[in-house]
Amino acid sequence: MDKLLPFVLSLLRGGWASALDYLSAHVLMCLVPAFFIAGAMSALIPKEAVTKYLGREAKPWIAYPAAAASGFLLAVCSCTILPLFAGIWRRGAGLGPAITFLFVGPAVNILALTYTGGLIGMDIAVARAVLAIGFGVLIGLIMAWIFRREEANSSIAAASVVGSAGIEGRIVGFFALLVAILLVGTAKIDASWRNGGVALLAVSAVATANWGLTRHESKLWLEESWRFIKQIFPLLIGGVFLAGMAKVIVPPEVVRSVAGNNTIIANLVGVLFGVFMYFPTLMEVPIARMFLDLGMAKGPLLAYLLADPELSLQSIMVTHKIMGGKKNLVYVGLVTVLTTLAGWIFGMALALLR
Repeated sequence: MDKLLPFVLSLLRGGWASALDYLSAHVLMCLVPAFFIAGAMSALIPKEAVTKYLGREAKPWIAYPAAAASGFLLAVCSCTILPLFAGIWRRGAGLGPAITFLFVGPAVNILALTYTGGLIGMDIAVARAVLAIGFGVLIGLIMAWIFRREEANSSIAAASVVGSAGIEGRIVGFFALLVAILLVGTAKIDASWRNGGVALLAVSAVATANWGLTRHESKLWLEESWRFIKQIFPLLIGGVFLAGMAKVIVPPEVVRSVAGNNTIIANLVGVLFGVFMYFPTLMEVPIARMFLDLGMAKGPLLAYLLADPELSLQSIMVTHKIMGGKKNLVYVGLVTVLTTLAGWIFGMALALLR
C-alpha cells in the first residue's frame, strides 16, 4: 500500500500534466477554429457539393486526389483533422476519400516536413511525405473495397442543408475567414502578429455570420459546432490523459533499447510508441531527433513519424466514435501494418545503400 499510492499519484500527475500541455498548446488556436469549421461544413455546405467530389459515386481519380490535396493544403495536426474529418463524413463523403483526408492532413504538415528535413535529414523527410500521401490513398482504397457493400447500401443522415447544390459566395467568404483563423492561429510567426491577426479575422467572421448568414443558418452552424465539441472533445482530453499516464508506465529508455535495430519488432515498437507517447505536431520531430542520437535505428524512427499523427490514443478513440468499431479496427490495423513494413523496408534500403 505504501508503494501503490505514490505510483497512482505519479500516474495521475503524468495524465494531468499531459492534459494541461495539450490544452495550452492546442485548444484555442487549433481545436476551436476546427470545430467551427466542421460545424459550418455540416450546416452550410450542400451535400451535393461534397458528394460531387468526395462521395461514394465520385470517380476515384477525382475523389482521392481531391481528398489528399485538401488534407495537404490544410496541413493541420492530428487533433485538428478529427472534427474536419467528422464534418466531411457527415456531409456524405465516401469512406475511402474521407480516410485519405484523415490520413494525409496531419501527416504532410508542411512545417513538420521542413522541420524533419532540417533536424533529422532529408531522406526521412522525403520518405515521410511520399509514404504519407501514398498510404493515405492506399488505405482509403482498401477500406472502400472492404466495406463496399455497406457503403452501397447505407446512407448517412445529413444535417439540414441550406441552399442548392452550389455554394453561395457569402458562404464561401465565411468559410475563408474560418480557415484563415486556423491557418494564422497555427502559423509559426511572432505571437503579437499571430494574436492580432486571429482577433481581426475572428471579428470579421462574427460580423459575416451576423450580417451575411440568415438567422437559421447561424443557428444551424452553432448547433453543429456544439455537437462536434460534445462528441469529440471529451475523447481527445481523455486520450491525452491516458497517454500521459502511459509515459509514466513505459519510460522512453525501454523503447530506445528495443528499437535500436531495424527489425520488424523494432519498427512495431516505433509505431506503438506513437500510440501511447503522443506529442503535439512539430514536437515529435525533436523527440525523434533525441531518439536518433540515443541509438534508435532510422527504420523504426520513420515508422514512428508515420504513425504518430495517425494512431495517437485519443485519435483512435475519436475515430472509433465516428466510424464505429469495425471500420476503426481495420483502419488502425492497416496503418499499423503499413507503417511497420515501411520503416523496416526503409531501414533495409539504407543498409544496402551504405
